[in-house]
Amino acid sequence: MLHHAFFWLNNPASQEDRDALVRGLKTLGEIPLIRSLQIGIQASTEARDVVDNGFAVSELMVFDSLADQAAYQSHPIHQHFVETCSHLWSKVVVYDVETLP
Repeated sequence: MLHHAFFWLNNPASQEDRDALVRGLKTLGEIPLIRSLQIGIQASTEARDVVDNGFAVSELMVFDSLADQAAYQSHPIHQHFVETCSHLWSKVVVYDVETLP
């Protein structure tokens, strides 16, 4: 199960805000339910109609099951991240993907 979130910053030009969000996202790696965590920023790829490059930061998590992803949502570390970092973003878009064998 994949959980991919894209974050748009309230202050897109602020390196400090982007760095604070990345630091907050890194704390999520302490949650044992997460099998893998990747954090990234917008890549400097070729501009194309199908590429949405409006976001500032993304995180991609891998879970063993839908149940683990659901439990992650209420985990205290995730709740703390939301409480301490939500002032940094103006928008979040999440894509949850159930992988096929």
